[in-house]
Amino acid sequence: MKGIAIGLSNNSKEILKRLKKTEFVKDIYIASSAKDEEKENELIQVQKPREILLKKWPEVDLIIFIGSIAASIRIINPFLTSKDQDPGVIVIDNKCSKIVPLIGLHQSNTQNIAYQIANLLGGEIIETNNSNDQSLLNLDAFGNQWGWKRSGNIKDWSKLVIKQAKNEEIFCKQLSGNSLWKTSESGKIINQINEKEIEKPDSTFHVSIFENNERNWHPPVLWIGVGCERNTSKEFIANSLNNFLESGNFSQQSIAGYATIDIKKDEKGILELSEEKNLPIKFFSKEDLSTIIVPNPSNIVQEEVGTPSVAEASCLLAAGEESKLLEEKRIFKSQSGAVTFALAESKNQYNPTHGEVHIIGSGPGDISFLTSNVRKALSRCTVWIGYKMYLDLIKPLKRNDQVLIESKLTEEKERCRKAIKLAEEGIKVALISSGESGFYGMAGLLLELLQKIKKQYRPYFEVHPGISSVQLAAAISGAPLMNDFCSISLSDKLTPWSLIEKRIEGALAGDFVIALFNPQSIERNWQLKSVIDICLQTRNGDTPVLIARQVGRENQSKKFVTLNTIPFKQIDMLSIIIIGNSQTTLVDEIFLTPRGYLQN
Repeated sequence: MKGIAIGLSNNSKEILKRLKKTEFVKDIYIASSAKDEEKENELIQVQKPREILLKKWPEVDLIIFIGSIAASIRIINPFLTSKDQDPGVIVIDNKCSKIVPLIGLHQSNTQNIAYQIANLLGGEIIETNNSNDQSLLNLDAFGNQWGWKRSGNIKDWSKLVIKQAKNEEIFCKQLSGNSLWKTSESGKIINQINEKEIEKPDSTFHVSIFENNERNWHPPVLWIGVGCERNTSKEFIANSLNNFLESGNFSQQSIAGYATIDIKKDEKGILELSEEKNLPIKFFSKEDLSTIIVPNPSNIVQEEVGTPSVAEASCLLAAGEESKLLEEKRIFKSQSGAVTFALAESKNQYNPTHGEVHIIGSGPGDISFLTSNVRKALSRCTVWIGYKMYLDLIKPLKRNDQVLIESKLTEEKERCRKAIKLAEEGIKVALISSGESGFYGMAGLLLELLQKIKKQYRPYFEVHPGISSVQLAAAISGAPLMNDFCSISLSDKLTPWSLIEKRIEGALAGDFVIALFNPQSIERNWQLKSVIDICLQTRNGDTPVLIARQVGRENQSKKFVTLNTIPFKQIDMLSIIIIGNSQTTLVDEIFLTPRGYLQN
């Protein structure tokens, strides 16, 4: 993203530096009206606001002002043209307490960015648009969240938005693409028209692959199969493709990618077209292409490349299962070359460079333990996927345009695969894990699955750390983890019990404080007793032990015992156990493992 931030006074320097660390802002400035202003370091440039905007206004997506709203409005006023061309504008006060999305709430994704900044800086977002006040869907912007591209006259879209603001009925006719958006609170307000129903032209928008003058969102579901003579120019390929699509009324904006035979990996014209359009190419071997039944096999193609079809077979292969061949192959010729196209529609969208997976460590329970980084990521994502109980804990933060996908406790693989699939479709997804996702959470499994996807086709991912239940358990009891410690899960579903025993013995030999996760369940009712017996072989029976249960949640409790007095029947999977080492003390219910400061 190309964004800038401008501080209107010297008091804004620290906020500017924080914004510089985000993906929203590339350059930061301090407004100056005097040439002898003290020079900043290279990080912050000193320049008059008008001079900044004269250069930057045409080329940036976002402008953030730190300071007065009135001053910001006066600065941008001479530059404003139309809402579909102007960059987004956000104003933040000098204390970071108020974040106001001012311009471009729809077209420039400013509203969503403002939410993310508000969560990151800990401020309150102030909004005045109808969509937010009435929990309405941002009709002319929401498709961006779903990996779609928009077409149609901006004035027609504006008329539709105005109709919605007046509480008039709005209709949607969706013929392709992901339909999860309909399950959001905002999406449920939109009336759905099926293929056979009569449309209401002034109140309807479309989600389809077709190009026309109506209000359209275009999901990336079309795969273009292409074959060409060697050294056919990019210009001829591009012009021929335009003619091919126009004849069928198909939208360029619905193209997911190109597909061809692998001997074309060095075909300059195809590669240049792919790069220019920023769309992927999938290459297939002649053996794979030969397995696809097509309506127009060619003996000539068979003799030349070893398969009866390139264009038709490759687009069907790329589009995947349940795909439809919408346009059979057509050949375009000129004196400088020839190119063949075919077109298939996929059941699923494909836009991995637009999609993201954010692995969220949601903390031990109460949303007060969520980090600002996690809150920012949650506001960025359109879909949240997780175990129902974890989603319920963070549900108060969900907007009406966001969608929850709930799953059961044992469905970790399905959860991760669903998150990756949606990200490949061009959707930003939050995969929710309790505590810290890298501690016995979802991060490891998700990354294992991502490793199986070729890097060039892999959606962006980011792991957002959370507060672990063991950290909170330690905090509510004192400071038992002040010195070296280890955590060990007693669940032997994925780790052999013999290996767990070795780790316990190693921790005891090294005199580590030991934190036990997943200590006991109805099915696993002997492992904890076995571990305590092993501990008692080398540690004193009066070694202090913490049993913390439901930490960070409404029924949080803590209990101090010793190795000799552990109440096994009171321990379950919602418990965390911390076993002290030889130095750990318990005095007046202060659980402490000394670091050694007082000995120096």
